[in-house]
Amino acid sequence: MMQTYLLSALVAFAVVLVLGPIVIPMLRRLKFGQVEREEGPDSHKAKQGTPTMGGLMMLCAVLAATLGFGLESAGFVLPALLVTFAFALVGFLDDFIKVRLKRNLGLRAYQKIIAQFAIALLVALWAYRSPQIGPALYLPISGGSWDIGIYYIPLVMLVVIGTTNAVNLTDGLDGLAAGVSMIYSLAMTVVFALLASQASLLGETLYGVNLEGMAVFAAAVTGACLGFIRYNTFPARVFMGDTGSLALGGAIAMMAIVSRSILLLPVMGLCFVGSAVSVILQVGSYKLRHGKRIFKMAPIHHHFELCGYSESRIVTMYTLVTTVLCAVCLLSYLR
Repeated sequence: MMQTYLLSALVAFAVVLVLGPIVIPMLRRLKFGQVEREEGPDSHKAKQGTPTMGGLMMLCAVLAATLGFGLESAGFVLPALLVTFAFALVGFLDDFIKVRLKRNLGLRAYQKIIAQFAIALLVALWAYRSPQIGPALYLPISGGSWDIGIYYIPLVMLVVIGTTNAVNLTDGLDGLAAGVSMIYSLAMTVVFALLASQASLLGETLYGVNLEGMAVFAAAVTGACLGFIRYNTFPARVFMGDTGSLALGGAIAMMAIVSRSILLLPVMGLCFVGSAVSVILQVGSYKLRHGKRIFKMAPIHHHFELCGYSESRIVTMYTLVTTVLCAVCLLSYLR
């Protein structure tokens, strides 16, 4: 099966590379250019007009690779794809409003909340009712599981909404969200491969096959991110937009939920958590301390920018931190 996972990643990688020279000029002709925040770093003003919605390339790549190699084990794959594309649709509408109406905020806040809440609720109910997933959580230290009953539903909803928004917030520097997502997805490919092997040894054939499908899906996301980095590293030729970042967030959340590794997600995805928490702290400080800020700018990667670090250096730092944390978490499965 390792050959299948590798092929899935390679196909997704190749699809993005092939689509790049076609899609990027098309986005430019359609004037689907990035609208930079007025309050953003001055260095980002030069990014104004860079083609966005490049996440469409990653979506095509993930779909092609997953359907090509993971359709035989669709028990978990189809829900993962549906959630990924559902969030992609929300992101696409958000991006379309930004580039067409030149409204930087895109969808109204309440519209995003309703859409994300609805998707998260459906995911939570599906996972809770699935005998192979909920309502148990994997305990990384003991290697056992923890059945949290009905509380599993609000927890999964929090994971889905929190992860999608955290990945979206992390997508503020060239190559940042794609790089961190690539490392996380690569680690989850290994996790699903290990879980599938264990399930097969225990005679849980159907569960093992479904996990193999998720390994194919995770590998496809890994390859798609790697291919996208080719066009998204500084200076970026295209941005993934909310189309890509929300889709990646949905995919990452589904990987954590299906693998029951929700408790490991904040560790493996610490860089995502840092982006979200820094925004919450910044807003809270501004409101409660009468305009006083904790960071020079939030999310925190912009704070590092204003401290003098280059985009490339920050992305490298985030990627290395994610690599180390994912490697440490993988050790909990090797027992």
